[in-house]
Amino acid sequence: MKDAENTPTSASQPLEERVNNRSQRPSSDAFRAFMAGNWAPASQELPARDDVAGYASARRRAISGQFKGERLVIPAGPLKVRSNDCDYRFRPHSGFAHLTGLGLDHEPDAVLILEPVGEGKGDDGGHHRATLYFRPLAGRDTEQFYADSRAGEFWIGARPTLAEFEARLGLATAHIDQLETAITKDVGAPEIGGISIRLVRKVDENIDALVDTARYNTAKDPDNLDLAVLDALDEKLSEALSELRLLKDDWEIEQMKLAVAATVEGFEEVVKVLPRALTHSRGERVVEGAFFARAREVGNELGYDTIAASGNNATVLHWTRNTGKIHAGELLLLDAGVEADSLYTADITRTLPAGGVFTDIQRKVYEAVLDAADAGFAAAQPGAKFRDIHTAATTVLAERLAEWGLLPVTVEEAISPEGQQHRRWMPHGTSHHLGLDVHDCAQAKRELYLDGILTEGMVFTIEPGLYFKAEDLAIPEEYRGIGVRIEDDVLMTADGPVNLSAALPRKAEDVQDWMAGIYREADGAPEA
Repeated sequence: MKDAENTPTSASQPLEERVNNRSQRPSSDAFRAFMAGNWAPASQELPARDDVAGYASARRRAISGQFKGERLVIPAGPLKVRSNDCDYRFRPHSGFAHLTGLGLDHEPDAVLILEPVGEGKGDDGGHHRATLYFRPLAGRDTEQFYADSRAGEFWIGARPTLAEFEARLGLATAHIDQLETAITKDVGAPEIGGISIRLVRKVDENIDALVDTARYNTAKDPDNLDLAVLDALDEKLSEALSELRLLKDDWEIEQMKLAVAATVEGFEEVVKVLPRALTHSRGERVVEGAFFARAREVGNELGYDTIAASGNNATVLHWTRNTGKIHAGELLLLDAGVEADSLYTADITRTLPAGGVFTDIQRKVYEAVLDAADAGFAAAQPGAKFRDIHTAATTVLAERLAEWGLLPVTVEEAISPEGQQHRRWMPHGTSHHLGLDVHDCAQAKRELYLDGILTEGMVFTIEPGLYFKAEDLAIPEEYRGIGVRIEDDVLMTADGPVNLSAALPRKAEDVQDWMAGIYREADGAPEA
């Protein structure tokens, strides 16, 4: 049954098509013909090679050496729906970004494939040839140009062409229509002439399904396919990609410095808006908004959801609701980072007296945390273990808690594996690697992470804290509702740690002077 305009009835229209009912997009042949013509020709000039191209090539070469003879599939990931037909801003998988050098939002559905070739016959003398499979810009003579709200230039702007990406990255490119064949051809057991395949899983469900189907169809005994073995193959690739990022190259270090500098600007913007935040019913949101505005102005995005926690909210480790009011006598714990266009992110925390001056008890707690952070820096020396930073920092905190009479046991008992009572007030780790992910290298083996040796080129945080909840009856009332964390981003060099975030003051008196200087420039300090 058809309606008068020869279209399907409402009852027969598929649900996935109904989202377009509002658009009233013309579909006549005359409209299509008119839209296809009279557009200025696209520039044929190719862009220069990106600075990152050589570094990304070296990263691919390093991975190639670990998986000779195997096809490696690294998806960027698809767009993700936020609500109905509205997507989140696209961000590619970090492993894909690392091996291609691509940031920003160009590549939904793209896939990087490292195809095995003879030893030493691949790219840069490696054992694979890399190809980026990508959906390029649709011609203006196509319906996609104006009709595809996810990929059409009329809706989202121009996309790079295959030739442009190849020129920028020094990386072979191919149309995404060729992807299925590239993934599935010749898959099978190596002993019968097939190619083993490894995949970064849980990035793109469609690619997962494609690889799983190819494995099943080429298995000697599909009904007894050992999925655990296949999962282990894929996990090894994810592990290798994560461990490759433990040491940053020169280009990555420069990106980290850019992200940190942008984050410092964001903290300055927060102090500028504090007088207004103190008058607002959701002052934490005023703070969050000020930092986010700077992140979008000078970077790509936030590296993670901003923690703008005042008063007792500062004792909640991942307080991101940011709905609270800020009072002048409270502390504001701001944990925030700008993600650069390259997708590398900073991760910095400062705890600020909202009224510009620490109270005596706030300063006492703050300086204990600063002493712990300094102990972490002292322990962070080339050749030490990553875990030594945490041990040094938390030992200082245990000593301070004991001095204040808060620790129910001796320091020695508390810091022993059988004790750990001091961790009631410092339950998180003191350090994590930092880079493309705020918690970078998360799939690295334990012996290379916690038990790893601090080595030139590592970038990580040092971030001790003390969190005394308002409802904590194990401590005197004067401590309750105080949360303090100090977090810096650290580059390990041959000569020791370098504080990348040193431009933000750390000492209590320096914090107060810094805030006062910004208030003077803004011609307005918060009322105590």
